[in-house]
Amino acid sequence: MLKEQPDIAVVGSLSNGDALIRRKGLKPDVILLDFILRSSISLRLVQSIRTSHPEARIIVMDLAPIQHSLVDYVQAGVAGFVLKDATFGDFLQTIRAVAQGKKVLPPMLTSSLFSEIAKHATKKLKGNPFQSLRMTNREREVIELIAEGLSNKQIATRLTLSVETVKSHVHNILEKLQLHTRLEIANYRHQGSSISFSPLDGTSSED
Repeated sequence: MLKEQPDIAVVGSLSNGDALIRRKGLKPDVILLDFILRSSISLRLVQSIRTSHPEARIIVMDLAPIQHSLVDYVQAGVAGFVLKDATFGDFLQTIRAVAQGKKVLPPMLTSSLFSEIAKHATKKLKGNPFQSLRMTNREREVIELIAEGLSNKQIATRLTLSVETVKSHVHNILEKLQLHTRLEIANYRHQGSSISFSPLDGTSSED
């Protein structure tokens, strides 16, 4: 099916990841890995492929929803995920997006990923997750203005955004930090006032 796509060239099809690691001649832009993320062997395979093919972007297929190991695969360098019940259109869209350098996560897995990141950060930093959670530049700006006591409308005016866009940023911040209110965001910001946030790789300050 992929060969029928005019913008996709299949350079190889291998029975297992070890064969890919041994095939030094292949230089794929995107690597599709078909397995269920429940085995530590699968994670080690991703890490090995990242070493043997550092320029390639990895998509994991046949992912069972809400896996506690999802964050480990993101940290290992996986750029996209395709659920086993995805449509062929979703499949192609994921390949093309990842090939362009984007990160793709099915919506139903977003909350699970954010929850795991927050748990890792809280455990590591004892309740101060700002230091390891990655925020976009815009989210950092919104956090700062919330800490100053500005309302959504005031933030929208300050950043020249719509109120709905600001609400969306606030929602994402709450999800990432596993918080419930704007007051909690402000409280965390004041507690971590000396912490420098790390922007997402390749993320600009676009809305």
